Amino acid sequence: MPRAILSVYDKTGLVEFAAGLAGLGWDLIASGGTARTLREGGLTVTEVSEYTHSPEILDGRVKTLHPAVHGGLLARPTEADRAELLGLGWDFIDLAVVNLYPFEATVARPGAALADAVENIDIGGVTLIRAAAKNFERVTLACDPADYPVILQELTAGGVTPATRRELAVKGFAMTAAYDAAIMAYLGGESGLALNLHHVQTLRYGENPHQSADLFAYHKGDGPLGGKVLHGKELSYNNLLDLDAAWRAAVCHAETAVAIVKHLSPCGIAVAASLEEAYRLALASDPVSAYGGIIACNRPVSREAAALMKELFVECIIAPGFSEAALEILTAKKNLRLVEMPDLQVEPEFELRSITRGVLRQSVDYGDPPGTEWKVVSKREPSAEEWAALRFAWKACQHVKSNAIVFARGTATVGIGGGQPNRVDCVRIAIQRAGERARGAVMASDAFFPFADSVQVAAEAGVTAVVHPGGSVRDAESIAAADAAGMAMVTTGVRHFRH
Repeated sequence: MPRAILSVYDKTGLVEFAAGLAGLGWDLIASGGTARTLREGGLTVTEVSEYTHSPEILDGRVKTLHPAVHGGLLARPTEADRAELLGLGWDFIDLAVVNLYPFEATVARPGAALADAVENIDIGGVTLIRAAAKNFERVTLACDPADYPVILQELTAGGVTPATRRELAVKGFAMTAAYDAAIMAYLGGESGLALNLHHVQTLRYGENPHQSADLFAYHKGDGPLGGKVLHGKELSYNNLLDLDAAWRAAVCHAETAVAIVKHLSPCGIAVAASLEEAYRLALASDPVSAYGGIIACNRPVSREAAALMKELFVECIIAPGFSEAALEILTAKKNLRLVEMPDLQVEPEFELRSITRGVLRQSVDYGDPPGTEWKVVSKREPSAEEWAALRFAWKACQHVKSNAIVFARGTATVGIGGGQPNRVDCVRIAIQRAGERARGAVMASDAFFPFADSVQVAAEAGVTAVVHPGGSVRDAESIAAADAAGMAMVTTGVRHFRH
């Protein structure tokens, strides 16, 4: 008679699955609460302690950790191994139905105590999973209730196939790896890094056709960026990078905002009373570069906004939703990718970058930290309109590659320069993009000015106010240049490099 051991925290579908096993002639061994649930469901079950002739001890901390159990799971499909087990009064165990204490859910609760976290570190369940998974040549592992129907179907048809057993074993090792990573992250804090990544899809290629690429997610079942692709061609590697950059630039604003990104560089960012007006302003910042770019919105796309967006060729639009009318308009463009996001969050709270033989980790730059104080360092104070534009420009420049320069009028960019090895060249690029709109604009710089030349060039173009971190040994020269041009200058004391 085939034998199954059942020890689960999540009892979803348990009784039905166990009833199916019993109907196929399986002998059921179960621990503690699992055994009680099965008996309440009208099933005959042997307690683990009865099978091992060893009682549960330490308030249930030790139940399944016994040679009778693990010998039964780990025994190879040989007559010698079976004879050894039978000589000890035990036998093969052919199926392990196991899931784990909810450690991650426990530590995610506000104010979760360390003692509660420790009590929810599963030991026996992890060991059962690993034993069954290691011996997948003979043993079937069921660590996910979603697999119960498939296992019953194959058992009914004559037995679980080797391919399915191997697939279930991989799922088991993935589960224990993620579980251990969560424990290490909770107890170790910043001292270590363990990642559990779930494969989402193999991409057509990477940045270039000769490079292979895959997309992974931190959470099982997540789509690209945690969202859902509603329409369009398959997302590419470059699309995903641009989507992430555009999404971060849009959702950092509490007000209605649109960001347009091309090759990881914002072309235009704007905040307005409506999504369609924010889009018009963002597009006007640099309509040439916006062609073939990515649009990110921090509000659901309306029919009116969709009618405007359909006139421009873009690769993707990402937003927290699309109205039915917007979908009808935009899905008429068969290749346009539409990505719907579940919320306005940027997760996780860290960033990783590969370097040769290593990985860099840093916390996400969510903007100025609490308590940041801006200081007027020029003779002239900014006007109320300049203050509003400076605050918008400062937030926008945080999403431009260093050396980042943003020109803004009101709450819209009119010229963006970045990614150059010197700052004054970025100022010149911003001026070129802005044209006549530079006159009366404000300028934000993600880092201090090492020389006064950037301020002087901006003043000649008609910029009236500047915000930057300050802190250069030549700050006095930049301040003097601003004063000489009648510009207002504000320092923040906070740098926002983005390499």
